[in-house]
Amino acid sequence: MAARILVVNDTQEILELFRLILEEEGGYEVILSGFPIQEIDDIEEIKPDLVILDLVFGSEKTGMQMLQMLKMKRSTATIPVIICTAALDLVREQEGYLNSQGVHLIYKPFDIDHLMTSVKRLLESHEHVSSTVIEQKRK
Repeated sequence: MAARILVVNDTQEILELFRLILEEEGGYEVILSGFPIQEIDDIEEIKPDLVILDLVFGSEKTGMQMLQMLKMKRSTATIPVIICTAALDLVREQEGYLNSQGVHLIYKPFDIDHLMTSVKRLLESHEHVSSTVIEQKRK
C-alpha cells in the first residue's frame, strides 16, 4: 500500500507540482490542502504517513500553528513533517523548536531529488518506529 502524504500549501501551482512529483516519481498517495488544517480530527481522518507543510499562508504564519497542533496531540505527534518554505527568517526564529520536534526543512526553491530522498528517508524511519512500537505493545 502506498504511503499517504498530506501537502499543505496556499499556492495551487505548488500543490499541483507536489502532486505530480510525489505521485509520478514516488508512487505515493497525495492529499492536498490549500490552507492549514485547524482541526486535529481532520488530520486523524486523513491518516497521513507524512506531512509536507509551508509555514506562511498569505501574510499569516498559520503553518506554524498547524505544526504545533500536530506535535501536541499524541495521535499525530509521531507523523514525520517536512517544512517546505521560503520563510527563512521565520525558520531561524523557530529553529530550536523545529529541531526539538525532529522537523525536516527544505527551502524553496527545492531540488526534486533532495525532496524525494527526504520523503523516502522519513517514511522509512517512521515505518521502523511504528513497527517497533507495535512490537513493544505485543510483549
